[in-house]
Amino acid sequence: MFRGIDEVDWASLRHAHGSAEDVPGLLRGLASADPAERQTALDGMYGAVHHRGDVYDSTLACVPFLLALAAREEVRDRATVVELLVSIGGVDGVGDEVGDEDGDAGDGFAARARAELRAGAEVFVRLAADPDAGVRRAAPKALVRFLDPPARVLTLLRERITVERDDRVLLALIESLGLFARRHRSADQTRAAEAVRLLATLSEPPHGPGLRLAALGRLAGCAPELLPGDLVPTVVRLLRDRSGQRSGTGRAQDGPGADTLAGRLRRLRPSDEEGSQLLRTLHSALGGRVADRIALLCGQLTSPDPLDRCNAVWMSAGLFREWRTGAEGPVALIGAQLGAEEGWLHDAAVAVLGELFELAGPAADHLHALVACRPEFRIRHAERGAPTLGGPLKVLARAGDARATPLLAEVLAGPVVPDDLGLVIPHLGRAAGPLAPALRRRLARLPLDEPGIQRPAVPLLSALTALGDAESVPSVLRLLRGLPDAARLPDAVTEAAVRAVGAFGGTAHEAIPDLRRLLDTDCAVAAAQALWSVTGETDSVVPALVRGLTDPGLGRQRRAAADALGRLGPAAGTALPELCRMTGSEDASERAAAACAVWRITGEPEPVLPVLRAAWVEHPRTRTTIAGCAAALGPAATPVHDLLRAELHTPRRHRANAAAHSVHDIHEDETLLRMCREALGGTPRPGAV
Repeated sequence: MFRGIDEVDWASLRHAHGSAEDVPGLLRGLASADPAERQTALDGMYGAVHHRGDVYDSTLACVPFLLALAAREEVRDRATVVELLVSIGGVDGVGDEVGDEDGDAGDGFAARARAELRAGAEVFVRLAADPDAGVRRAAPKALVRFLDPPARVLTLLRERITVERDDRVLLALIESLGLFARRHRSADQTRAAEAVRLLATLSEPPHGPGLRLAALGRLAGCAPELLPGDLVPTVVRLLRDRSGQRSGTGRAQDGPGADTLAGRLRRLRPSDEEGSQLLRTLHSALGGRVADRIALLCGQLTSPDPLDRCNAVWMSAGLFREWRTGAEGPVALIGAQLGAEEGWLHDAAVAVLGELFELAGPAADHLHALVACRPEFRIRHAERGAPTLGGPLKVLARAGDARATPLLAEVLAGPVVPDDLGLVIPHLGRAAGPLAPALRRRLARLPLDEPGIQRPAVPLLSALTALGDAESVPSVLRLLRGLPDAARLPDAVTEAAVRAVGAFGGTAHEAIPDLRRLLDTDCAVAAAQALWSVTGETDSVVPALVRGLTDPGLGRQRRAAADALGRLGPAAGTALPELCRMTGSEDASERAAAACAVWRITGEPEPVLPVLRAAWVEHPRTRTTIAGCAAALGPAATPVHDLLRAELHTPRRHRANAAAHSVHDIHEDETLLRMCREALGGTPRPGAV
């Protein structure tokens, strides 16, 4: 199976980490009798040769040897080799149609790899009847992707469904039927229709609940018109029937090679991965049928089986990140999982609720009951690193629930105070007012010469800024004046202290000399904003902000300078030439910030409307900036009201299509909606021009 491997000039080939001279060792490792060595080799293949799905010249060179490995019965873990080949030969998911593989851009290694896999597809025909059930489970997807003609593929799938007795293999065959129907629905409608009819048959009795769930999920993706009218009750009933038949509910155990990347990934999967995949497929196929998905989640979350409920908790996260409606019922049921005996179910609920911020309100009673009775959930002591605020208490505070305030006060009075406690204070608003004295005292006691002062200082300053606690001025100035070289450091502590001074306004008049001193430093933009807030003067503020517009450093500073100039209104007229130049920036966020500033300074929307409208449509991350500008302008923002109304009527979150997500995405989307509503209310914000 390795014939010719030494004749390949591997040193001249490349993978993600450079020369591919180590690839022969990885290929031989896949055939090792040692399970740990096999997993290490698989780790290397995914980590270098097929890194993040990329196909290199070394990946192409591996294909013949991987096919040979898959064909040899004496090789262990051949299913993982087949899965690797399928991954090299194409991506999964929606839009995986016939002909997609022929549209490759770039160097063509991926297209050439697919061509070689199609040329060797007879291997997968044999593997579909392999004695190893794992191999049989991996083979159908390869058949659909690489074997021709379609009629033969469909015949093979139908035959295998007829003779197969392993339910896990049958699930893979059903999945492949759905893939076949979608790939051929345009090029070979007759065969695609045959596959759909077979799926419809498999979705009905006398087939078992797992197989019926799988078939329904695939029907939802390729022929939703064939789904039963009572889809949700049917799915919930089938799920519970399946759970009742499943033996054992233990968590996945560590196996050989658990310390390798592949081993860790296996360990992190839910122990009922099959059930998770069945329902996830259905949710994905239902897409925008949010009412059905909400009802389905509620059915899952009330299952007697804790694994079903845990799977539902994790699935709900995807729905909440993408859609704006209907969260109340599932959120309340997720909150109910906090009292579960299973620690992993509790942890899943906390993790998902942690992304919801104000939307976690329906779970607040459960959160409060937990942290009120269980002090151990108020602080999280990590094996490494500093303690942090406990997840349930953090979620309660982020939800804006006033019941978090006395609990946070107890934490503040205790011997261990997490540094991140101050970060949740802004979400509590005025309800956190009673915490100000304790926060102020902690700030006053911080040792100025402590190397890691940023970690406790910034959250405390953020909290006092949010509370507008003017009595903190002496403590803030002590910090600002006492930091070594504070005048020249682009330091997070210095900027946080300056922002706090700005929030205190005129009551912080004694900070004026310090703010003036900082106008010639890297903290100039923050200092200029604070100086205007404290004094109302613009003579020294505007030049400092204009300099900030041309800062060659972080774009964040340029955007902050533009925003501050916009808040000054007509008094910032001398900044218009530089702001107008900035509306042509290559960065969409900078363009939007500058255009908003020009509008607020001149009161004339026409010159910048094309910039704002283009940014709104093409770069959703700019919408919060534009909506904030509209809210500040009040009735004068009429020219963009159509964008705001359309946003409020759009059911999907504005960054639902982003390649990556963060824990703040849902909160930022809710902030955008709130700003849109405020702008359409017609009342300008205080201080708006």
